[in-house]
Amino acid sequence: MSRFLGLPRSPAVPVRVHRDVEVVTRDGVVLRGDHWEPRRRGAPTVLVRTPYGRRGVTGLATGRVFAERGFHVLLQSCRGTFDSGGGGFTPMRYEREDGLDTLAWLKTQPWFTGELYTYGPSYLGFTQWALAAPAGDALRGMLLSVTASGFRDPTYAGGAFSLDTTLNWATLTANQGGSTVSFMYRQNRAQARLRRAWTHLPLSEVDTVAAGREIAFLQEWLRHTDQADPYWASREHTGTVAGVTAPVSMVGGWHDLFLPWQLRDYAALRAAGRTPRLVIGPWTHASLGLHAEATRSGLEFFQALHRGEPAPTGVRVYVAGTGRWRDLPDWPPHGATQPWYLHPGGGLSTTAPAVPAAPSTYRYDPADPTPSPGGPLLTRAAGVGDNRPVERRADVLVHTGEVLAHDLEAIGPVHATVHIRSTVEHFDVFVRLCDVHPSGRSENVCDGLVRVGPGRFEPDADGVRAVPVELWPTAYRWRAGHRVRVQLASAAHPRYARNTGTGEPLATATALVASTQEVFHDPARPSAVHLPAG
Repeated sequence: MSRFLGLPRSPAVPVRVHRDVEVVTRDGVVLRGDHWEPRRRGAPTVLVRTPYGRRGVTGLATGRVFAERGFHVLLQSCRGTFDSGGGGFTPMRYEREDGLDTLAWLKTQPWFTGELYTYGPSYLGFTQWALAAPAGDALRGMLLSVTASGFRDPTYAGGAFSLDTTLNWATLTANQGGSTVSFMYRQNRAQARLRRAWTHLPLSEVDTVAAGREIAFLQEWLRHTDQADPYWASREHTGTVAGVTAPVSMVGGWHDLFLPWQLRDYAALRAAGRTPRLVIGPWTHASLGLHAEATRSGLEFFQALHRGEPAPTGVRVYVAGTGRWRDLPDWPPHGATQPWYLHPGGGLSTTAPAVPAAPSTYRYDPADPTPSPGGPLLTRAAGVGDNRPVERRADVLVHTGEVLAHDLEAIGPVHATVHIRSTVEHFDVFVRLCDVHPSGRSENVCDGLVRVGPGRFEPDADGVRAVPVELWPTAYRWRAGHRVRVQLASAAHPRYARNTGTGEPLATATALVASTQEVFHDPARPSAVHLPAG
């Protein structure tokens, strides 16, 4: 495991494992964990709270790897998962209270020195944010990878429901338990069911189609769609990020589904005067390289803090298209932007449209929703892919720039403004930025989607809306001889649940209404994608 993760040779501290250690919460629920004990006096503690089990690779990659390097590790199963009590898994609901109760238990243990670190990716990172602000001085450092302090906004990215990721995750958690072989068998069977579930309506039935039974928390998420819904108040910790004083190290990926919100947490810490460490690489949510980097970073970070050395800070990003890493003073590195304007006939240029022109049109049919290869997904389908098949579809507008005479570099946030008119009030705007190679291969760089409806982006007298679309941030270089390309569509299915065009409630909608979209690119309505320009 150490060789696989690229870790320095272990000092081989003897380790003993105490299985099924019990922590009783304030409401009487028993949480079980494994305590990996290094045979070394004065060792600090790493707390890892996970819904994915404690044995096998998980135990080796966290418990043993950290314990052999001189850390106590408490690897604990979250409430409602595996052998921890509390009934079924209720994501996000109890992590703050259970984390604090676990910390109170740690403080009673004779081996606990008062020096606590937290570690873990994805949901394990969410459990860290839940505990961080109220933990006080005992919390000495956090390593957070591909995660965020709140999961509501990633679930409803741009106002649309993140169908592929949410359903995959709900199915995975529903299939957990039992032996590894039985879990793999259930997951394998679920793949064909998931493909059927993506096209099934109403969405309130997709859990039964995919997992064979209703999943309570998925049903709740489909009903509680509003960001201001009180349901989310006890399930979000974004408002407490600025109050975290412990040193923080973050690891993210350019094609990770949490990246925009992880950077929101970074910005909140910076605004509060903190100096977190930030590393963003060429990774997806499940990239093995990302988790190896997170483990290496976590060990180095915690060891430095334990020795009383200053916490590592600064920003390091991988610039795709160069194959190189770059150190930056902050994120974003600057605020300058360069607009790339859409032009009639599929043109794209840094020069604004100069003469009036008719809009470009396409027809969107939710019965055949536009797919979108790759991008920020939970599955192996994530990342960079060949976009040429989808670009040949009639429901996708493609705008391509001239062949670049020089390299073009963009590092920072990316956003678009699309001037659009639709024959329906309810529709989506999806924008994707691509790199077209000399061979013609079109590879996705970053993208974003916004759901439009009454009260959002009010139309002008002609019914045209100026729709702002936040794309995923990027660090990318288009090489000379390549071309910049922008796609526009009204779906990215099944990554986002299709817009039915009716405005019916998300969970129960079944009717499908096709629509025609007009995208404007004239001097009065200059649709454009804005790239960061240093």
